[in-house]
Amino acid sequence: MSLIELHYDVPGDDFTRAGEASGSVKAQLKKLGFDPGVIRNVVIALYEGEINMVIHAGGGEIDVSIDPDQIRMVLRDHGPGIPDVALAMQEGYSTAPDNVRALGFGAGMGLPNIKKYTDEMRIDTEIGVGTTMYLRVDVKN
Repeated sequence: MSLIELHYDVPGDDFTRAGEASGSVKAQLKKLGFDPGVIRNVVIALYEGEINMVIHAGGGEIDVSIDPDQIRMVLRDHGPGIPDVALAMQEGYSTAPDNVRALGFGAGMGLPNIKKYTDEMRIDTEIGVGTTMYLRVDVKN
């Protein structure tokens, strides 16, 4: 299997399109024959990041690199940044507005779930500039 690079633009504030990138990656991984557990981990982490971009950052970009040993994901946005990453990593902590919560989002599980379902998670954030998340899921043979 050769290295595959995928790129997605995530539109902001459009919940009808949220999940398109993670759905596309899921289809690619299935087609390539990856283990269902690996696919689940990638898709959960990617979906959570994608939703965060829609809710908090006005959208962004996702780049996914697929190779036989690992799947790497880079999620970039130009949103407000995360003032306190440690606080944002706590289960149940959310800054989602009420209208987003009314849609069933914003429960404060996004970043904790990303951490739970990846083998590596790094967040670079700057207030007023944006946030970049680097994620990796290892393929265990």
